[in-house]
Amino acid sequence: MNGAASCTWSALLLAALVVVPCACNSAADAPRSRPALAREGAALAHEGAASARAAPVPAPPTPPASQPPSAAAAATSAEPEAAPWPRARPPRVETDWCIEGVDALDEETCYVLPDAPTRALLIYLHGIVPPGKDSQQKTNFETVVSRASRRAGVAALMPRGKVGLAPKGYERWWGWPTGGPAYDKHAAAFVASFAEKRRKLEEIAGAPFSRVYIAGSSSGAFFAAALALRGGIAADGFGAMSGGGGRATPELAGLAPRPFYIGFGTHDSVGRSARALADVLRGAGWPVRVAEHPVGHGAREIYLDEAFAFWREHEAR
Repeated sequence: MNGAASCTWSALLLAALVVVPCACNSAADAPRSRPALAREGAALAHEGAASARAAPVPAPPTPPASQPPSAAAAATSAEPEAAPWPRARPPRVETDWCIEGVDALDEETCYVLPDAPTRALLIYLHGIVPPGKDSQQKTNFETVVSRASRRAGVAALMPRGKVGLAPKGYERWWGWPTGGPAYDKHAAAFVASFAEKRRKLEEIAGAPFSRVYIAGSSSGAFFAAALALRGGIAADGFGAMSGGGGRATPELAGLAPRPFYIGFGTHDSVGRSARALADVLRGAGWPVRVAEHPVGHGAREIYLDEAFAFWREHEAR
């Protein structure tokens, strides 16, 4: 090919390359200029904003409302509130009758409450006690009753007798009507007084006593035996310690039998009288326990320990 022909062919080839379009799949795939891309991006953004305005955005889920516990559930989960024990205490009473560590219900009555609530009550009748602030007899029996009743979980009342009821030679000592005309004259008033003192102690405790025991030592044992044999007072059990003589009475056959504890010491002089009381009671069908211990006259904790166990044994039957 000569030089002119060669130049002409080159010029034709260059023109063809300028006018031939790019081999692309479709018009949508064709490359766009920067202004076109900008216009298209703005349109898409406008369309997206419009779509966002048209489609509501779902609200975030509402957490379930907490349900208050029912009254029953609250009652189950809540700790029960313990009632105070004792519910109340009376104003302090100044009296020579009650020793240190024993509470005074009034000027002539001491009481003891155990650490935990109880519905059992012991009314304990003392032996003869001399007048005055201090005496071995008073200290001994109040200490015995306080320790034994607290150990048994039983409340106790210790009322005082009257001057002039003790045996001959002890006219100024506190004592009880142990039988005969003195019983007929004074017993009913004493029993009414015991009921009033029991009511006052129930107010302090916050509830009535459902079981009541009557017991005593020496002079108080004889009075307790007389009350039991003549139906002078209602009780769930009786006790006579270091005393307790008695004989069958017209009332005895019609009385409901109650457990009767009788305790005395081998070095005491009341053994025969105590055994005679046991025979009378057994003859009337009463449950009786007789216990003899190597001690002398007077109140002893062992007597009350055994009496509480004996009374409770018969309550469980």
